[in-house]
Amino acid sequence: MVPIEDLLNGAERHRQATGRPLVTLSYAQSLDGCLTTRRGKPLALSGEESLRLTHRLRAAHDAILVGVGTVLADNPRLTVRLAAGQDPQPVVLDSNLRTPLKVNLLAKGRNPWIATGENPNPLKSARLAAAGARLLPFRLDEAGRVPLPALLACLAERGINRLMVEGGARVITAFLESRLADRLVLTVTPLFVGGLHAVEQFASSRLDSSLAGGMGLIRLREPGYARLGDDLIVWGSLGG
Repeated sequence: MVPIEDLLNGAERHRQATGRPLVTLSYAQSLDGCLTTRRGKPLALSGEESLRLTHRLRAAHDAILVGVGTVLADNPRLTVRLAAGQDPQPVVLDSNLRTPLKVNLLAKGRNPWIATGENPNPLKSARLAAAGARLLPFRLDEAGRVPLPALLACLAERGINRLMVEGGARVITAFLESRLADRLVLTVTPLFVGGLHAVEQFASSRLDSSLAGGMGLIRLREPGYARLGDDLIVWGSLGG
């Protein structure tokens, strides 16, 4: 079992070898695998001790990424408040530039990086830039999404060695399906929610074929476990 403190070792070597940051998925879910009751409605799941761990993880990463759905639903700050350390660089996946001007990420000089499509709305772009955002335009994929490999390469070029991904469900699923998540720190809280699952159904059939003996399953290697308050923390490396 790899201690949770050692999960991020070798991140710079990883970036140099792969051309992308080491990616950590970190989120909280219920016993039945849910993030919240329904999309767009935030639900606090983590206990106090688990939240402190999340903030220590934030401080250990160079950047932290969420989707625009999380920004709209939760209006997060993505700062380090319950631990010592620097705030990570906020990154928002926002293909259609829906990030509002009045959000916490644009307050107090956070200067978020917003990954969006090519040729975004010029008026909205100018207003976001004036508010402190830095737009990172990409040619969108066939599904109309920012291509994760291109985004990660861009972040690596900007010196990001460790990237923490906090959600939401579509973002978590996209990183898993693309095999671009390297580490997992999962908080399981003792609740049944019956709502929105953290990992949605994969768009591809790779996992379906794996059930017949293929190699598509994603496995947590060298898993570690710990109890923090009433929550169970599970961590490890992700791979086939």
